[in-house]
Amino acid sequence: MNIVQTDIPEVLIFEPRVFGDARGFFFESFNQKVFEKAVGREINFVQDNHSRSAHGVLRGLHYQIQQPQGKLVRVVHGAVFDVAVDLRKSSPTFGKWVGVMLSEENKRQLWVPEGFAHGFVVVSDTADFLYKTTDFYAPEHERSILWDDSDLNIVWPALQVEKPLVSSKDLVGSTFKAADVFP
Repeated sequence: MNIVQTDIPEVLIFEPRVFGDARGFFFESFNQKVFEKAVGREINFVQDNHSRSAHGVLRGLHYQIQQPQGKLVRVVHGAVFDVAVDLRKSSPTFGKWVGVMLSEENKRQLWVPEGFAHGFVVVSDTADFLYKTTDFYAPEHERSILWDDSDLNIVWPALQVEKPLVSSKDLVGSTFKAADVFP
């Protein structure tokens, strides 16, 4: 497993070693020891989620202000541009974001720690998106920041020529300046 640093030190990309031949491929998609060594602490995942989305669907930017969720995300079919935004007020990277292309071809995974907002846009015809979380979904603590917030200025590559398909919940998200953030 190759671990790639991003511009935000706590957000990591995991690239598996893939063994393939004419029959198909094999790779280890998760190893607790390797993962915990890379993130520098013990992690307990409590929930696995799977979503399917059509081209141009944008989900996010989501987080839970209480019961914050760390997320290990990956794509098993299709491709997405995945974004993590630092919402930790005491962090030197507060308000910064990183974006990574995740696809069935590159088999990359992204670790989005607790204290970050997360979102993605589908750049293929469809995408199956899988993620492990470190806490359970708690709708009463869920928050959303507008995907097109001008203070964050996220460059969504697929959206340079088209408008995304966004849920009604995400259409009324908060601005970054007005968002609930972490200490």
